[in-house]
Amino acid sequence: MWGFPVWQRPRLHSDGSVLRGPSSRVFAGHGHDVGLTSPESVRPYVKAQKNDDRDAEGIAEAATRPTMRFVGLKSQEPLDMQTLHRSRDRLVGERTALINQVRAILLERAIVAPQGKRKLEQFLTVLMDEQRGAGLSPRMITRVADARAQWAGLDQRIAAFDTEFIRWTKENEDARRLASIPGVGPTIASALIAAIGKGETFEHGRDLAAWLVWSHLSSPPAADRSFLASASEATDIFASC
Repeated sequence: MWGFPVWQRPRLHSDGSVLRGPSSRVFAGHGHDVGLTSPESVRPYVKAQKNDDRDAEGIAEAATRPTMRFVGLKSQEPLDMQTLHRSRDRLVGERTALINQVRAILLERAIVAPQGKRKLEQFLTVLMDEQRGAGLSPRMITRVADARAQWAGLDQRIAAFDTEFIRWTKENEDARRLASIPGVGPTIASALIAAIGKGETFEHGRDLAAWLVWSHLSSPPAADRSFLASASEATDIFASC
């Protein structure tokens, strides 16, 4: 719901949830000054049971706080890029589940496959192509062959997303600057720019660092871990923001 605090310059306020974003861009396109507040910042000001009226009251109350921080409106391009990252993340999850299933099938038949995607791929090449599925029944040979075909298809689809990230990073000046940092490639650069733009929401670099840690710890898969463990987890965080 929309709150309308009475200020000297009229301004529209909303929480920054998914449904409010499109409405905010419509209002901004008609010349209104729109302020989006993080839902987490509004929640303490919502009284009693949640409903539309109390949501609007909480948004209006939160917007009057002098220290309240607002979320910037995103244009279509970063939204598209975040959608691409979410789609890629879903494919990576499907590939991981498929790999784990293949390893479980082999383990149940006393065939211990090595850890790691690349090592498993090489192991299956030897087992299925050179040894003709030694130790597996005809049904399982067909099943593992089908899984390998699905795996190859997922690799191709993920590679297509990676190619798009590389192309977009080359065209975006901010992403190119990020990618010039050692250890930051097109995937992370494009995800970060899509999530925070130029980073104008953060007053200091430490604020961005705190946001990264908070986003990581507040995500369900990472609730039992202490810090950002890998570049892939960083991409997952940016894609979900």
